[in-house]
Amino acid sequence: MRGVVVITGVMASGKSTVAQALAERLPRAAHVRGDVFRRMIVSGREEYVPGGEGSDGEGAAQLRLRYRLSAATADAYAEAGFTAVVQDVVLGEDLAAYVGLVRTRPLYVVVLAPSAEAVAVREAGRAKTGYGAWTVADLDGALRASTPRLGLWLDSSELTVGETVEAILAGRERARVC
Repeated sequence: MRGVVVITGVMASGKSTVAQALAERLPRAAHVRGDVFRRMIVSGREEYVPGGEGSDGEGAAQLRLRYRLSAATADAYAEAGFTAVVQDVVLGEDLAAYVGLVRTRPLYVVVLAPSAEAVAVREAGRAKTGYGAWTVADLDGALRASTPRLGLWLDSSELTVGETVEAILAGRERARVC
């Protein structure tokens, strides 16, 4: 897999771990963590919250900024000869918009879609908590109802990290969106 690989899914779906493991399997790769760009805002950060200010508020504007920065970073790594493995929560119509931000080809999209029950168990076992104002059921519902069926969708509920990486590598042609 050369180019850019976008790995998305709900919080606690395994994005970080799978993206790191995939990058480690590739001969020349960089792991681009979308949340790093959110955390770079030291003061004035506004979180995007469900039912909040909608698509015009500051939280949404900062989310779109984060997506632009991670897409540009992925393109820069790809231009330098690395496969950029981007990992972030990009759901709903934002996924198609994100695909439009990435210039590099080929571009792959992998949506990790374990069951809401599996995500709840994973979230309960994590040291960090990502859900805050969101619930697992709400975010899972948004994933399944409003996210376009781009790329490779994997139900990783029962897969190990290694098995998930193998499924991504085996399904790379289905993952390729352009």
